[in-house]
Amino acid sequence: MNRSRLQIAKQDILRHFDQLPARILSLKDISRHLNEQRDNWRLAQSASTTAFIEFLQNSGKLNVIKFPFPSPYKQVTRYVWSDASLYEVILSIKPKGYFSHYTAMKFHGLTEQLPKTLYLNHEQFSSGVSVGKMTQGGIDTAFLRRPRATAYIAETKDFRLCILNGRNTGNLGVIEDDIVGEDGKPLGKLRLTNVERTLIDIAVRPVYAGGVFEVAKAYGLAQGRVSVNTLSAMLKKLDYAYPYHQTIGFYLERAGYKPALLDLFRSVPFKFDFYLAHNMGKTDYVKSWRLHVPKGF
Repeated sequence: MNRSRLQIAKQDILRHFDQLPARILSLKDISRHLNEQRDNWRLAQSASTTAFIEFLQNSGKLNVIKFPFPSPYKQVTRYVWSDASLYEVILSIKPKGYFSHYTAMKFHGLTEQLPKTLYLNHEQFSSGVSVGKMTQGGIDTAFLRRPRATAYIAETKDFRLCILNGRNTGNLGVIEDDIVGEDGKPLGKLRLTNVERTLIDIAVRPVYAGGVFEVAKAYGLAQGRVSVNTLSAMLKKLDYAYPYHQTIGFYLERAGYKPALLDLFRSVPFKFDFYLAHNMGKTDYVKSWRLHVPKGF
């Protein structure tokens, strides 16, 4: 690319990108802007998108963020003009997705940790898969194994992004809110699960929430901020095959919630013994909730 022409058009180019409503761009977006404005900027037809991006990086305010997802997933690259939070950039990967599990815990103040692993849930089109007729033997076999976990993971030196291909819930309990970081800096208007949905998700998949001890702590920190009635109603709408009402009731009791609230979960029949998490090793049995929990939990 003729760099002298770029230098001549530099102010016009920078002004063009400053005036764009979108700060987060894809390779296709930048290529489109280059081709649409090529004549206005008097750039040669041979000017490549790669050279143009290099010019924007060196002369403008363009930052490049790469998400190195492994095969069979494709690496994703986003170009940020001026400024945008990492969370806004991540949402651009799956615009209909939302932050969940440990990341939602962080945004809601339900953890004292600063997790570097971020969780973005992208719901599938199908409404879910049938697990067949529930039996005690089937539950035992499933929960004595290691939990299934996503392989859709981008690892960088600064963060780890896990994309979860979640079941279709119709975005139940998903909100959009202005989020502020620990340093008081705005992170943008982000999509994430509300407190009730977050507490359900982390009880169902503690592997995405720092483990059962972090989940238990979250239930304690949620007191005074969670509607247990809403949580119970939401759990019924989610209609899990497994008896997660036993799990959630146990966490609520452990955190010291009022007995009347626990009755919302005790009123649902306890048909099976259940497990607080997969592959726990040695366990204790909590008879009142028919629940196996880690030894000494």
